[in-house]
Amino acid sequence: MNEKTYNVLFLCTGNTARSILAESILNSDLSGKFKAFSAGSHPKGHIDTTVLALLKKTNYPTEGLRSKSWEEFTRPDAPELDFVFTVCDNAAGEVCPVWPGQPMTAHWGVPDPTGFQGTEVEKTAFCGEIMRMLANRINVFAALPIHSLDKLSLQTHLDAIGKTTA
Repeated sequence: MNEKTYNVLFLCTGNTARSILAESILNSDLSGKFKAFSAGSHPKGHIDTTVLALLKKTNYPTEGLRSKSWEEFTRPDAPELDFVFTVCDNAAGEVCPVWPGQPMTAHWGVPDPTGFQGTEVEKTAFCGEIMRMLANRINVFAALPIHSLDKLSLQTHLDAIGKTTA
């Protein structure tokens, strides 16, 4: 029996760091259970260089990553989304488009590495901490028995994952 591949969209405002990190982390799962995407409400059109360097250094996939608008995922030819997670405070407060198929949503906010003030070494360390936080949340999500949970239980789990600080 083939298990369903779940399409997951990570949203942020600029789509330069947090959502890019989350997309790459989930796409590193080779089980075939997930296909991750990222987008922004106001995409900057580039990926933060520190984030991109960190992904490459830690062997996460970077091919095909780009800063893009969430409008790409509202088009008729867009993949049907199963989950939409906001990973920054700004996008969480904005009105999201209506997603076809009514995917499950949750807010998994983490601090913005692009706003970090400090040396390049300090910024890299801060980005690494954000990557670790997202990876922990994504690993918990990926381990959920999604197909065997009812919608209410699944939503409870998704919300709880977003509240974890570790």
